[in-house]
Amino acid sequence: MAKTSLNIKPLFDYVLIKPLEGETKTPSGIVLPDSAKEKPQVGEVMAVGPGKDNCGECCDDEKCETEEMVVKVGQKVLYKKWGGNEVKVGSEEWLLIEQKDIMAVVS
Repeated sequence: MAKTSLNIKPLFDYVLIKPLEGETKTPSGIVLPDSAKEKPQVGEVMAVGPGKDNCGECCDDEKCETEEMVVKVGQKVLYKKWGGNEVKVGSEEWLLIEQKDIMAVVS
């Protein structure tokens, strides 16, 4: 996993994902131009937030339950095609998405 010079720390239940490259050829061997490539849906988790606060209020002294983060840094995940917000990291476009928009961990 590559380190970045930009320090992005997701908040709540957000996950920072580096999309993996999409297919450059069809199964029959035709090379796809950039305009015809599908948006990738698989990426590597680069950072995760602490989890979502489930109480709905600011709790200074009370014990508040936080929704546990299921995904971990370094995992490859399958996420919803149109979810998240693009974030520029160096010269690359990464995604900042909510954990609920992640559909599966890919092994």
